[in-house]
Amino acid sequence: MREQLIQWLENHLQPCIYKQYVGFECPGCGFQRSLIALLKGNIWESIMIYPGLIPIILLFGILILHLLFHLKKGATILKFLFIADISIILINYIIKIIH
Repeated sequence: MREQLIQWLENHLQPCIYKQYVGFECPGCGFQRSLIALLKGNIWESIMIYPGLIPIILLFGILILHLLFHLKKGATILKFLFIADISIILINYIIKIIH
């Protein structure tokens, strides 16, 4: 089933509208390819394509746990993860633009 999901995702990659009209990548470019690499088990490749993916997954995992179990420090952890993830995405985007 995982292979079918991966194959479906590979066959249905969405083009970046921002890149088509502006001419360079947006902060989200690479997310789909990174997710496919992660599903294939290529963690390092996934990180190299889009470093913000794994922190986003962690953020949503903690969010779900916090909503279900009302974690004592859940809100603080979520704030920290959100700031860290946005920072990773912006730094990666700036590096992409420079290169």
